[in-house]
Amino acid sequence: MFDLPTIWAGLLAVAIFIYVILDGFDLGIGLVFPFLETDKCRDVAMNSVAPVWDGNETWLVLGGGGLLAAFPLAYAVVLPALYAPFIIMILALVFRGVAFEYRWRDKAHEKTWDKSFFFGSLLATFTQGIVLGAFVQGIEVDGRAYGGGWWDWLTPFSMMCGVALTAGYALLGSTWLVMKTEGILREKAYRISKITAVATLAFMGIVSLWTPFLSPEIAERWFTFPQLLFVLPVPTLVFILAGVLAFGLVKRRDSLPFLATIGIFLLCFIGLGIGITPYIVPRAITIAEAAAPDKSLMFMLVGALILLPMILAYTAYSYWVFRGKVDPEAGYH
Repeated sequence: MFDLPTIWAGLLAVAIFIYVILDGFDLGIGLVFPFLETDKCRDVAMNSVAPVWDGNETWLVLGGGGLLAAFPLAYAVVLPALYAPFIIMILALVFRGVAFEYRWRDKAHEKTWDKSFFFGSLLATFTQGIVLGAFVQGIEVDGRAYGGGWWDWLTPFSMMCGVALTAGYALLGSTWLVMKTEGILREKAYRISKITAVATLAFMGIVSLWTPFLSPEIAERWFTFPQLLFVLPVPTLVFILAGVLAFGLVKRRDSLPFLATIGIFLLCFIGLGIGITPYIVPRAITIAEAAAPDKSLMFMLVGALILLPMILAYTAYSYWVFRGKVDPEAGYH
């Protein structure tokens, strides 16, 4: 009665997108950290995410665990192909988390922890971009297993995706600071946001122009009728939101740049979905082929329908409680 594999693919897509946004601005603050001139500015920047940052990885765990449970074949192919960048990403997230906490407790080495926070954020973000690029360019499959080599993930395209995602997360982080802070830090965040906005849109354009040349099938999906009718609205809306982003930055509408950036990320995510559907491993394994048995999917769906609203409600409540501008004199720590 229900297309359970498609439902689960949608749930995983939502979980991954929520992770990208929530941990994206969190990592983005780490990326812009060295450009905040004073210790007070860095303290306020950290306090803007301190109440919520450690809950953002919940969605990464949900995405990874859900892929294993709902699409075990895809998990068995994707993980061996991307072991190296995944391990680097996880270690970087752990290192970054340690730096976040120890910065407040070990004042004698605060500068060291500041650098650790930046490099952990940079490495985690860059490897996420590499994972995205390696996934989009395609994973070699031999029967029901990964058929490629150890270094297949490291290509010029995946590296460019790493750079593009780094710029995008920096934009999320700087526009978050615009929305959440005041005074000197807010002014600095506006200046950084203008630079990261240009960089994000430029690298996004490069990746978008590069992608059709990765495979004739991608080019056919993007540029032939009727698929073109689904693809064309995406760049059109991106162009509109880029204008909204620019308007918000120029006119100093504090919340608008962050919301416009989320919209741009959403459109990129939708464009990715249009490009790979119905595959879960691009051009190799479809959603239906990778799915677990329907009975297993239904059993897990019952649990997901109970737990996901609870997680969403808790997350929304956390952000609601800590809404508004951060008080520079009142720290979370």
